[in-house]
Amino acid sequence: MRSLIPFVIAVLSLVPWSQALQYHGADFSSLVNLENSGLVYKDSTSVQGAKFETILHNHGTNLARIRIWTSTNNADYSLNYGLALARRAVAAGMEILIDLHYSDTWADPGHQAIPSGWPTDLAGLNTQIYTYTMNLVKSFSAQGTPVKFIEIGNEINDGILWPTGQISVHGYSPVSQLLHSAANGVRAASSTTKVMIHLANGWDSASVSSFYSQVFIPGQLSTFDVDVMGFSFYPFYGTGATLNALRSSLQAMINKYGKDVMVVETDWPAVCSGVSLSEPSVPVSVAGQSTWVTDIKNVLSGLSGRHGLGIVYWEPGWVGNAGLGSSCSDNLLVDSSGNTRSSISIFANSM
Repeated sequence: MRSLIPFVIAVLSLVPWSQALQYHGADFSSLVNLENSGLVYKDSTSVQGAKFETILHNHGTNLARIRIWTSTNNADYSLNYGLALARRAVAAGMEILIDLHYSDTWADPGHQAIPSGWPTDLAGLNTQIYTYTMNLVKSFSAQGTPVKFIEIGNEINDGILWPTGQISVHGYSPVSQLLHSAANGVRAASSTTKVMIHLANGWDSASVSSFYSQVFIPGQLSTFDVDVMGFSFYPFYGTGATLNALRSSLQAMINKYGKDVMVVETDWPAVCSGVSLSEPSVPVSVAGQSTWVTDIKNVLSGLSGRHGLGIVYWEPGWVGNAGLGSSCSDNLLVDSSGNTRSSISIFANSM
C-alpha cells in the first residue's frame, strides 16, 4: 500500500484542479418587484415557502449584488428598496455588493444619464457624487448590513454622468475626477468597504487596458482609490468573448496593477437559437449553465496571486424577462413558474 502513495500523488499532480472561489454571487435585484407581481419560488431541497434569497443561500450563494438607481421610486431600485433587500440578504447569510448606477434608470456602456435634480457642471457633480456615495454607504452600515464591495458606476467603459463625465466627449480627466470623488465618499463612510470599478466586456484586453492606462491621472483617480476590478462577461454579445480572451485580459491587469478581479455579471442560456455564442463547445442547456460558470471559475482560480475573487450570476430568477437583455430566450436558473433548475447548484458546485 505504501508503495502506491508516490504513484497516486504523481497521478493527482497531473489532474487539472482549481480551488473554489471566495465569493459565489447572485444579482437578484428584481426580487421584490417580482414578489409584488405574485411570483413564488419553489425549490425541492428548501422548506416550502422559502424566499428566493434563502433558496440561493441554501445552494451556496454568499454574496448578494444589489443595484441602486438614484430614483426615489421603489419599483425603480431606489435606496430604500436596496436597503430592504440587503436586510433580507444578510439575514439569509450573505454579504453585500452594491452596484451604483448613478442614474435614475439603467446605466451601461450606452446610457449614463445624469440623475434629475443633480448639477450638470463638473465641480457640482464632484461634490454631489461624494456626498451621495458617502451617505449611501453610511445608510447600509447604520442598519447592520455593511457593504463589502461597492461598484462606483455600472459598466463605465465610456465614463459616467453624461455628457460631463463621458470619455468620448471630454476625455478621461472629468471621469477620473468623478471616480476619485466617489471613492473618497466610500472611504469617508467606511474603512472596510472595497471600491470596485466595473467595465463591460472584460474579455476585451485592448479596451480594458486602454481604459486603465488613461483613467489614472495624478491628482485625480489613483490606483489606491481602487481595490477591485470588476467585469461583465457574457457569451451572446460577440464571439470574441472567449474564456482564453478573458484569462489573458484579466491576467494582464493583475500583472500591471496587482488588483483583485471579479466577474460581476455573467449568464449562460438554457434555451437559445439563432445566436452565435462565444464558446460553441458549451451546450445550450441547463447543464451548459453549470459548465460555463465552472469554466469561468477555472479562469479566475488560475490567475496569479489568488487575485480572482468570485463570480456573480446576473438575475437568475427574473421570470418574465428570461432573455435578460440578450437575444437568447432563457438564461434563468428557474423555470417560468419559479421552480429551480438543477443549475441552481452552480453557486455551490461551479464557483
